[in-house]
Amino acid sequence: MREHLGFLKVCSIVVKAGAWIILLTGLAGSIPVVLNKVPGSSPRLGVSVLLFYVFSFFFLYLIAKIADLLMNIFNEIKKEQVK
Repeated sequence: MREHLGFLKVCSIVVKAGAWIILLTGLAGSIPVVLNKVPGSSPRLGVSVLLFYVFSFFFLYLIAKIADLLMNIFNEIKKEQVK
């Protein structure tokens, strides 16, 4: 697993960036709907879309944080084995 730590670090960064992009896209798309700027749609639809994007953000960000935690654990194990 130690040989894949670089890949895990890059994946963590990419997933965090993707999570932020998803959150900002969701905000940009749902705020006009919530403020009733889009004709033919209800504010309830905007809130539900916003909740979906916020959930997606937290889910992806949590996955990235777990990957960071795994990297820290493997680095600590490596330090203990060297001593």
